[in-house]
Amino acid sequence: MAINLSQKILEILPTVSKPTRYMGNEINMIKKNLNQVEVKFALAFPDVYEVAMSHLGIKILYHLLNERKDVAAERVYAPWVDMEERLRENNIPLFTLENKIGINEFDILGFTLQYEMSYTNILNMLDLAGIPVRSEDRGKEDPIVIAGGPCAFNPEPLAPFIDVILLGEAEAAIDEIVDQYILWKKTNGSKKELLKSLAKIKGVYIPSFYKIKYNRNGAVTDFFAEDYAPDKLDKRVVNNLDEAYYPDKFIVPYMEIVHDRVTLEVARGCTRGCRFCQAGMIYRPVRERSHKRIKELAKQLIECTGYEELSLASLSTSDYSRVEELAKSLLEEYKDQRVSIALPSMRVDSFSVDLAKELQAVRKTGLTFAPEAGTQRLRDVINKGVSEDDLIRSVSDSFKEGWRRVKLYFMMGLPTETMEDLQGIVDVAKKVSALGDQIRLNSNNKRRVKVGVSVSTFVPKPHTPFQWSKFNTLEEIEEKQQYLRDNLRGKDLSFTWADPELSILESVFARGDRRVADIIERAWQLGAKFDGWNEHFRYDLWKEAFEDLGYDIEEYAYRDFDLDTRLPWEHLQVGVNKEYLRLEYQKALNEELTPDCRFDKCSGCGVMNNLDTRMDLLGGEVESE
Repeated sequence: MAINLSQKILEILPTVSKPTRYMGNEINMIKKNLNQVEVKFALAFPDVYEVAMSHLGIKILYHLLNERKDVAAERVYAPWVDMEERLRENNIPLFTLENKIGINEFDILGFTLQYEMSYTNILNMLDLAGIPVRSEDRGKEDPIVIAGGPCAFNPEPLAPFIDVILLGEAEAAIDEIVDQYILWKKTNGSKKELLKSLAKIKGVYIPSFYKIKYNRNGAVTDFFAEDYAPDKLDKRVVNNLDEAYYPDKFIVPYMEIVHDRVTLEVARGCTRGCRFCQAGMIYRPVRERSHKRIKELAKQLIECTGYEELSLASLSTSDYSRVEELAKSLLEEYKDQRVSIALPSMRVDSFSVDLAKELQAVRKTGLTFAPEAGTQRLRDVINKGVSEDDLIRSVSDSFKEGWRRVKLYFMMGLPTETMEDLQGIVDVAKKVSALGDQIRLNSNNKRRVKVGVSVSTFVPKPHTPFQWSKFNTLEEIEEKQQYLRDNLRGKDLSFTWADPELSILESVFARGDRRVADIIERAWQLGAKFDGWNEHFRYDLWKEAFEDLGYDIEEYAYRDFDLDTRLPWEHLQVGVNKEYLRLEYQKALNEELTPDCRFDKCSGCGVMNNLDTRMDLLGGEVESE
């Protein structure tokens, strides 16, 4: 079967765009004899190869699982539309890149949930593999379908399609799941017996063990958990990043991918407390890798990949302890190899132009700053903790040092936003542009400054202080975007924005409940897929799916939740107390700031007590010689 399938795949590759997406055989790929392992684990990412291959989480799990002799982990990604057509025409199941066998032949199929707009791709991938899309229709002969990632903290819209949800950091629990699967396999038990045994593992959520009902506004009216399932589930956490698994090699693709570089995670978690930011809540507490461990990994990863860029990644890299010292040390270490060092998430209030100069000495790129809101009042509402003076200082220093391209990121539709706040975006952007022009003239530089302004639409997310907030109506979004288009005009200004209809759908999924699953399936049946890609997103299909099932898409998206109601995702715990989130929401409405507990007193979020973990600032430890 495998040989015939491989031959079929080879025959169709010349007929599709970017055939490298499906070839495999990349540098550092791991291919095992599947007859010599106990568990075949397919790691699935519901988007195309070049997006999936840039995702750090899958890289970690791929190598972690493959270090086990009893497990073979292989990769599978969403085929582009032309490849899907060939697969269906030739009756070829969706296959893995390593051994080129159908994913329906695997024991476990694990999806990464990074973005709500990839949900229809999950159904499409299951269907392409010949696997029933609904959990209740799958038998023992089908793979167990697992999902994890940030969207797993409200997986209810996908509940009927997924057997097992893993909450939190997968490397903390994946071995336990595999071990339990092996034990079950030896007993020849039923699928339900496997799910019951997996439910005993901390952080493992079995949606089919829970019955939930809602009112029209989405509040939970009835919640029932089977006796063998906990009423509440806590996320899994890696306590010490130095001791946590991290690969010493990465697969090197033969084609360009989104992030074509070595990505090295220096820290996990953020305590800045931006009230719109889901990642800042679900990845608490802050944990750092030590300088010594980072340098060890950097050496191994650069040697085994040949990449010429090393990205030090975290939610807020500028907050990493002694970050300048680390970055300069790495620059010195690899200057002869012309390896550049990137800090992709620097804050406006901690930006150092001197450090930026050193980092971009090898290859100079534009700079990005994220004020998020146009006025100080609204920045206080969202607890951003930066001022316009911080921004002006940073861009002024940058322009004086020769930078000519700056990007500014803002959000519109934030709670309490007024037209004055919207005008604030225009004012800030024009002030930055004028400043750049003045500095250029003073320095007799003929190259004009280019200021790109990107304004996304705020979407309320679960487990944040703004999870109760009302989402803007389509008319409000379009009116605000038109205002910005009319006013963000200038020789040196460019403006980009998000598709308002796409934002509406993201809002539906982000705070959705199990009723949304039927709508997702109906939209997929109507042809929805690759919804995160502008050329494939079709709002009309989604409106039709909602109408077919008796819902109004915009009414569903616009709803707000009462502060005292039970939320659809409330049984899934990230460690942050609901009382803390509610207090932060009230402080937002009062325009009050909450200090960062990393540099100030404890803010009382509860995460360390609830999860029996700690803040671990290993980057601050001085290395012993």
